[in-house]
Amino acid sequence: MKAILILLSFFLLSAGNEQARFKKIFNGKDLTGWTIHGTEKWYVENGELVCESGPDKQYGYLSTDKSYYNYILELKFKLEANGNSGVFIRSGIEGTKISGWQVEVAPPDHHTGGIYESYGRGWLIQPKPEDEKVLKAADWNHLKIQVINDEVTTWLNDQQIVNLKDEKIGQGKGFIALQIHDGGGIKVRWKNIRIKELK
Repeated sequence: MKAILILLSFFLLSAGNEQARFKKIFNGKDLTGWTIHGTEKWYVENGELVCESGPDKQYGYLSTDKSYYNYILELKFKLEANGNSGVFIRSGIEGTKISGWQVEVAPPDHHTGGIYESYGRGWLIQPKPEDEKVLKAADWNHLKIQVINDEVTTWLNDQQIVNLKDEKIGQGKGFIALQIHDGGGIKVRWKNIRIKELK
């Protein structure tokens, strides 16, 4: 019995240490640590980060002030109205023209979890048709993105969606950013945004 308790304590301590390595990068109160690009709306409501189309109905981005290279990023998102959005990795921006790679966040059957290169090669990899069904259209979804050197892996609601090795991504550097697509009528909620940096 004592051995079982010791073993259980070890696993609980290990789990606690694993969680401790993750750092929240959205504080649930304001946009500290982030920068808005464009005229679209970014605000905090009920502890959630909300992006919403503004009157200009253009692309908008919310980027981290810090750059990240190798990491695991986890967050939750909920689509409201048209949820065409995304999470950019190793990116830079001039005005609202972004360079980098987007892990898609979008309405059903629009490739959530796939990887798209903006102003470049376009779609690099899309989910399999059966993996498109993992998305919860009207509820919270858990997105996990692992970026290690030239390899990117995504999970949606604990199911692996894509795995991509790409030399150009391996050479990329820059921030993480959330996107709001152009066209208007878009609203997405985000929460529990946290990161674990890797060597």
